[in-house]
Formats: sequence, C-alpha cells, structure tokens
Amino acid sequence: MLAALLQITSSDDPVENLATVQVMVREAAANGAEFVLTPEVTNCVSTSRSHQNAVLNLEENDPTLQALQAEAKALGIWLLIGSLALKTGDEDERFANRSFLIDPSGEVIARYDKIHMFDVQVTPEETYRESDGYRPGRRAVVAETPFGTLGMTICYDVRFPHLYRALGHAGADILTIPAAFSPVTGDAHWEVLLRSRAIETGCYVLAPAQTGSHQTTRGKSRRTHGHTMVIAPWGEVLADAGTACGITYVDLDLDEVAKARGKVSSLTHDRKFDGP
Repeated sequence: MLAALLQITSSDDPVENLATVQVMVREAAANGAEFVLTPEVTNCVSTSRSHQNAVLNLEENDPTLQALQAEAKALGIWLLIGSLALKTGDEDERFANRSFLIDPSGEVIARYDKIHMFDVQVTPEETYRESDGYRPGRRAVVAETPFGTLGMTICYDVRFPHLYRALGHAGADILTIPAAFSPVTGDAHWEVLLRSRAIETGCYVLAPAQTGSHQTTRGKSRRTHGHTMVIAPWGEVLADAGTACGITYVDLDLDEVAKARGKVSSLTHDRKFDGP
C-alpha cells in the first residue's frame, strides 16, 4: 500500500494553505498513493490568539476540513489531516489541535485531540506555552482501516512512551505522528524519538512535518524542523524528507510488523511491578 506524506510550510492564512495542500494531495493520488498524510496544524501556523480567533472555525463549519473531505471522496483515497487548529466554543476560548482520519467516501471515521501540550522553554529566546491557547485532549484513539490499525497522535505526544505502548496493546500497526517540531529539539531528538516509538511497539511510524519559516501577518513568526520521516517496525529509517517542501512516498507492508514482533515480542512481556 502506497502512502504519501506531505511536508509543507503553512502560513497563518488557512485559505492559502488549503490551496497548497489540495494541489499536493491531488499529485500524490495521481502518483498512486492510497493513503495521504498532512502535518500538524495544516490549516494555520500562528502564535497570535487574536489572529486565530479571526480566521479559525468550529469543526462543523471548517472550510479546510470540508474541502479535504471532498478531495478524499473525489480521489478515492484515505486521508489523515495531521491536525487542524479549531475553535471549540469553550468558555476560556482555547482551541483544539485535532487530527482527522477520512475514508475514501469522504467521511470522518476517527478524530483525535492532542493530549500533551508543548509548554517548554527551549532556549531563553524560544518559549512555548501551547496550553495557553489549546485545550489538551483526554482520549487515546485507534482507528481500523483495510490496510492496518492506526494509532493517532500529534507532535509532542512522541515524548510520552506510555501512550504509544497503550496504542500498541490496543492493536495499532501504524503510528501517525504529524508534527510542527521546534528546530532546536528536532535536531537533538526528532529521529531518535520516532525510532524509539517504532522499536518499542513494532509499528510503522508515519511522521509528516511542517518545515521552514512560517509567514505571519500578526504575532511572532515560527520556524519548524521539517524532516518528515517514515520508520519501519524494526526501527530502520525508510525515508527522511530533509527540509524542502514536497511529498514523500513509501510502500507499507504489514507483514513487516509481524516480522518485527516475532523477533522481539515485547508487547507481550509487560509485567506489573512495585514502587518506586
């Protein structure tokens, strides 16, 4: 099964970003991809809450979601929208960072809200407080498809291995980790974290990423790490897209999941323990 991972540089203009993604999704499908994945915050990369309030929508009337559902149906493909920034209607006006799995009929068959918020000070000049603008999710999600069971996660989740172990125990064969990773932490940790999550679970890891300098009309601009990656269940790097925008293709063979777990069946070896 041919999968296609999009690497893009979203601005803070959802209309502009949608047009870019639509072109790339159509290209991927024309090249034979049956499963297309986009990065985290596909629709809008912004640090300005006032700007987000002006351009974001509730899920039920979000133009990006509706348009990409229509693309999946027209092209007859499975589509993972890595995530969309969406209004929630919450009293505190925080947004959702929500991933969507869309089937070839254009229906949303699974949605996942990012659980772990990126609240860190990477350097004195680079600080993030994701929880100020986004509410954390509370539910881990697996989704059944004809080509395997997906465990859906987003970006900073990758640092919390217990989540991935739970997804593995729930039957996941493929872990999706769309991201908008910091260049500093990306250089240090991105590849090793992705490979660790694959090795620990015997799953494929599909990690489409934002890359480069993101244009903004309001608020501080952002840079992201890029390096969309695909990791095999045994831990090999099957693809690394570098930092250029583009499409990465990979053939997924679920027999490789069984082979990796047959060599080291650690998902069956969990033991309860006391302490610390």
